Amino acid sequence: MPFVRPKSATQLTVVQKRQLIEAYFDEYRQLAESTPDLLNRKIPRDGDAFAQLLDQIGELLVKHAETVASQPGPVAQFLSDNPLPASLAGKLPNEFRVFCLTLNALKQWVAAEQAATDRYLLGGTARELCRAAATNCILSGESLVTGSVDLHHPLRDGRPPIPLSKVAHAKLEGQVSDSASDALRGLLSMVRRSGRSWAQLRRGCLDLLERPVQHSTPAMRNGARAFAREASLAAAKSYQELIDWLDEHKLGAI
Repeated sequence: MPFVRPKSATQLTVVQKRQLIEAYFDEYRQLAESTPDLLNRKIPRDGDAFAQLLDQIGELLVKHAETVASQPGPVAQFLSDNPLPASLAGKLPNEFRVFCLTLNALKQWVAAEQAATDRYLLGGTARELCRAAATNCILSGESLVTGSVDLHHPLRDGRPPIPLSKVAHAKLEGQVSDSASDALRGLLSMVRRSGRSWAQLRRGCLDLLERPVQHSTPAMRNGARAFAREASLAAAKSYQELIDWLDEHKLGAI
């Protein structure tokens, strides 16, 4: 039986979609203030609830690869058209090569279907609607108009994603270290490599936070803003956190 993508029985107008997103974001804005851990919930891996299904999928992939590798067809032809280099000849059986190709096809299918879940309620412009509905990150307060934006799913159960700053998203996912020494080493290296100054970093952060700051020329302003963006990503800190860090270490006074 061919796969049929789930479709919502509820059809919302553009106005209803915007109202839904506004109410949904407001609910998570309140959660961010009271219980921020609810913004990142994942089903426990202990006693994996999907272990049996995943075993079945794995077994299906292996059997499929064995069958396809031994039969003429587009996959076998693809392998023939793309032989292994001499260094790998005889080391990668066709069954394994087909398994890898099948695994990649599955990965692309999963990515497409996961993206489609965002469109279940909100339609084809779901991600654009979500980005446009928030001007500031509900975790860090950073501007989402001037800064980089990630769409974060609080729970992978079909609910729409929430726009967060890249730094706040990385922290929420536990992908960065808050260690001051790590940040110091990274920023010191960046300053030494680029020949920029701590004062330039401070000006760039203040400017991106839309606070009063003076630049000698438009080019210096653009350079300071670019430096602040790079430093924010490198140190995984918001612009305000970078300013606080500069203050703590008495750097870049202007």
